[in-house]
Amino acid sequence: MTTIASNRRAFYDYEIIEKFEAGMGLLGREVKSLRSGRLNLAGGYVSIRPDGAWLENVNIADWPQAAKTGVPYEPLRSRKLLLKKSELKRLIGQTAQKGLSLVPLECYFNKRGIAKIQIALVKGKRQYDRKEAKKKKDLTREMRRDFAEKFKA
Repeated sequence: MTTIASNRRAFYDYEIIEKFEAGMGLLGREVKSLRSGRLNLAGGYVSIRPDGAWLENVNIADWPQAAKTGVPYEPLRSRKLLLKKSELKRLIGQTAQKGLSLVPLECYFNKRGIAKIQIALVKGKRQYDRKEAKKKKDLTREMRRDFAEKFKA
């Protein structure tokens, strides 16, 4: 599994409830751009429409060789997510609840070389939740450091 990009900000801003893996409907030039790592997930989200789930506001920069052809390209276009019907129905039901949404976490190529995206059902964190999570993370880091020093000597 080759990771292309990850949305580290999502782990800070949201409480992750459940993760899903989905394929993406891409153009050939977009796959080439992904292989060269020209993807930005920051600010991206997933919207549910009657015809399926769509990845919105994710920037896949144009592949330089394809730009020479003169064919227009929209880097922020909506991209269809390829999910099973059961997963889609489940997501529709869960996103109908107040406060839950879908965000992309990570984009990667699987073992077969197919571009996949990991999306998550999330709930927004409040400021005090973020501070508490940071304190807990710092405390565990400090405990590990002390533990390592104790057994190193």
